[in-house]
Amino acid sequence: MDLQLPKSEYPRVVIVGGGFGGIELAKRLKNKPFQVVMLDKHNYHTFQPLLYQVATGGLEPDSIAFPLRKIFKGQQNFIFRVTKVTEVVSAENYVITDIGKVSYDYLVIATGSTSNFFGNTEIETNAMPMKSIPEALDLRSLILQNFEKSLIEKDLNKKAALLNFVVVGGGPTGVETAGAIAELKKHVIPNDYSELDISKVNIYLIENSPELLGVMSPQAQQKAKDFLTKMGVEVMNTTRVLGYDGHTLTLQDKAPILTSSVIWSAGVKGELIPGLDKAEVVRGGRLKTDTQNLIAGYPNIYAIGDVAAIIDEETPNGHPGVAPAAIQQGHQLAKNLINISQNRPLEKFKYFDKGSMATVGRNKAVVDIGKIRFQGVFAWFTWMFVHLMTLVGFRNKIIVFVNWVWSYFSYDRGTRLIIRTFAKDRSIDYRSEVSSVKEVKIP
Repeated sequence: MDLQLPKSEYPRVVIVGGGFGGIELAKRLKNKPFQVVMLDKHNYHTFQPLLYQVATGGLEPDSIAFPLRKIFKGQQNFIFRVTKVTEVVSAENYVITDIGKVSYDYLVIATGSTSNFFGNTEIETNAMPMKSIPEALDLRSLILQNFEKSLIEKDLNKKAALLNFVVVGGGPTGVETAGAIAELKKHVIPNDYSELDISKVNIYLIENSPELLGVMSPQAQQKAKDFLTKMGVEVMNTTRVLGYDGHTLTLQDKAPILTSSVIWSAGVKGELIPGLDKAEVVRGGRLKTDTQNLIAGYPNIYAIGDVAAIIDEETPNGHPGVAPAAIQQGHQLAKNLINISQNRPLEKFKYFDKGSMATVGRNKAVVDIGKIRFQGVFAWFTWMFVHLMTLVGFRNKIIVFVNWVWSYFSYDRGTRLIIRTFAKDRSIDYRSEVSSVKEVKIP
């Protein structure tokens, strides 16, 4: 069944994905000689850099989500449909969705990325990813449920598992999540759960490489680790995770950790769509493109953002999977599509690196901008300003700002709600895995 869309005299650009890159591309084609059709399985854009704050009760989900239709209000050449694209049929220039077929003149894959478990199905089954709002809400429920259950749990092994929180992956997301849980432990849990022995709450950050924040400067890496250590997070570098069955996290050359909460931020991979058989998938599960974001092997299919890897002599590994790269690629692709329509030469994509930053907690952040490096309070305010300005929608900016100000002065997080209970199927007995709490302590 063909999806009924308005007819147009102009070429149709189909954009799959309403992330940073897809939005920028569609906005730049406003009032241009194209019919722009965006397809996404959600009707909202997610500001992924702040998902960890939803997961730890700092923000409500609607403060980091914005309706896609509202973004393009008044853009006459824009059409949006909520649907999941299941296959690309490139030979006939259409995509198959769960509500019908959509033909295209130009197709842009802007599907972003998903959690990469590197083929370990056991970890994928039992760990908690955090790449979408539903996943962040599930994680928030799990964290709060664990505290509630710990108050009534008599079995020492089960109680220890409920109070051990493990974050796997020492990139910005892992560092920020571990820091946010540490602040929960220090400022919130003692007030909400006064009968709970706070010393029993343990937070681990596990990273396989020697340093945290691998893309940042050595100063930022060391300072972030110092911040986390002072906040009570046990940072475990050069530590490889072998498996997680829902109860015991198995590590290479180190004692296991008994935990019911493993948060996975150890890697991402491109969210691929079946049917692109000619495309070359490179490191990180990304689609290889040329310097105009055109996928090799296809004359009219492009990829931008986290799912794309522009491979050339200057960028043999592609560009970083961050919002500025996706936005710049969307902007450049819009220019080139207009150039094609006007028979003008195409331009190569050149990435402007605006720097890297990560927050660890209250008054604690690290920032690298070019050769400028700074950490601490000023870095924290810089991080907040940049994220506020990048948020989509004025209302969201105000809500997030007010929440941050309230949390700063009150030391409180106001969204500790278990809206829906969450549980994974875990039928293994704790006592069959570890004989005592003492045995799972990190030496």
